[in-house]
Amino acid sequence: MPRTDVCSTNRAFSSEPPSLSKAGRRAMAQPRGWARRHFRAFCKGFFVAVPVAVTFLDSVACVARVEGASMQPSLNPGGSQSSDVVLLNHWRVRNLHVRRGDVVSLVSPRNPGQKIIKRVIALEGDVVRTMGHKRRYVQIPPGHMWVEGDHRGHSFDSNSFGPVSLGLLHAHATHILWPPQRWQRLESVLPPERLVVQSAEE
Repeated sequence: MPRTDVCSTNRAFSSEPPSLSKAGRRAMAQPRGWARRHFRAFCKGFFVAVPVAVTFLDSVACVARVEGASMQPSLNPGGSQSSDVVLLNHWRVRNLHVRRGDVVSLVSPRNPGQKIIKRVIALEGDVVRTMGHKRRYVQIPPGHMWVEGDHRGHSFDSNSFGPVSLGLLHAHATHILWPPQRWQRLESVLPPERLVVQSAEE
């Protein structure tokens, strides 16, 4: 008798009226259809937004953390205790145009996989007095610039590897964004002792 009761109960459950079964299936399909539509919309938005974001980072601007002491005291004045985060403006150097005093990021001439941040000291045609270079005075060749770190004697820069091709320019560092108490604009100024001996504009 117990087996009969179980079987009859199963038959009653499986023999639900057809109209109710279809309605139940429609009710279950509605949430699934809603989720599917929203998932498709999310995917479309995601695949549109990601290329835009990548294009922005590649062509317009990005942020980067500065490491090392070569730009002290302008950057990382606290040494290893903290690192400045700077805004790098790619758009400003799209035509390879820089000014003396600009703080720029560039591809290292010695290590193409590394970016370095330095100050532009001289431009093509300028004559610069070097500090530790094999030649006392260097005239910057066309399409090149002379870059140095603000921390004299603690910077791997043009005094070691010479004039740098403008083609290695990566971005112009315009602002310190972090830490908050360090927020400021990075001015394009030359230290008085690093003025060029002869400017190409003279």
